[in-house]
Amino acid sequence: MLDESLLDAPEALAEADRRGLLRGAAEAGARVRTAARHAAEAGIGDLKPDGRPRAVLIAGPGAAATHAADLLGTLAGAGSPVTRLSATGVASVSGALRWELPGWAGSVDLLLIATPDGAEPSLCLLAEQAYRRGCTVAAVAPARTPLADAVDAAHGLFVPMATAPYDQDEPVAASSPGVLWALLTPLLALLDRIGLLTAPPEALEKAADRLDQIAERCGPAVVTYSNPAKTLAAELADALPVIWTEGTSAAPAGRRFAAALAELAGRPALVEELPLALAAHRTLLAGPLAAGADPDDFFRDRVEEPPALHARVVLLRDRPINGLSAAPAARDLALGHDTPISELEPETGGELETLAELIAVTDFAAVYLALASGARS
Repeated sequence: MLDESLLDAPEALAEADRRGLLRGAAEAGARVRTAARHAAEAGIGDLKPDGRPRAVLIAGPGAAATHAADLLGTLAGAGSPVTRLSATGVASVSGALRWELPGWAGSVDLLLIATPDGAEPSLCLLAEQAYRRGCTVAAVAPARTPLADAVDAAHGLFVPMATAPYDQDEPVAASSPGVLWALLTPLLALLDRIGLLTAPPEALEKAADRLDQIAERCGPAVVTYSNPAKTLAAELADALPVIWTEGTSAAPAGRRFAAALAELAGRPALVEELPLALAAHRTLLAGPLAAGADPDDFFRDRVEEPPALHARVVLLRDRPINGLSAAPAARDLALGHDTPISELEPETGGELETLAELIAVTDFAAVYLALASGARS
């Protein structure tokens, strides 16, 4: 059950936020600026790349590395060479992941390692393996970690992760908003330098400004009725989020939202891009999860029963492609099955800005849902 009264009690929210999630969301803009400065100090701006790599391989544990790879691949556009490496298994009952390069990786490829930890032995071995294969290695991780030494030994590029003081003493969830931007920003700067995508310093600064604006609009002191993130969290109480996305930037933002709901709030969610979602989820909206579905006796006593779980569509939109939009058909489908719908559409701006806004609002919403529902790590 969602305690909606908690949403408008900033002090109670702060007390419930033992993982520092609201703090991480509010500091996203500052993390981008710090990470961009670290990237510049590491010498990314001075690199003189000798052509584009054949493949960009990304390795790292947790949701942040997964979403970073997803976002980089999206921003690189059609034919993107960005590939997320999957862990090959569990090395021990402690849960240590094992990473290996594909057999074809070699001197024309680039390995990127992104981790909020930096002490994983397998990632250190991966950097050594890449060096032996002739791959160029770059990594973003906390400073003074074993991975930093391994990348240095592999003659690679190491960028210290933009951490906050409390990160050193508290465990940080992989889906924590600050972690994503701390890992993603240096990688954006690097891939901009080698010509795979467009993310110059001024674009990163605008994205940081947009994140700051959303932090002001969605902060804990802003009441629910004028706070889009709190409103979305309240709307998703006792609902199954069915996330539909439209537009290039909206797709990875929707996938991240679904993952954040699962990791932070313990809530399942479905995600699909429009117009494919219209066919993929039509039967779902007509089934037992539909808002009007109640196969049992209407007059039975429900006082002791938990509320039934019903679908709610969350429509995340970027700019329509070529002026065409499936949003009207999506609304008709949802409302035609008595399914409520929530919509988020960013203000105009560059691709990084609109992406930052969609991610920031949904990050805040996932955090509020986690705190108000009493989710535990």
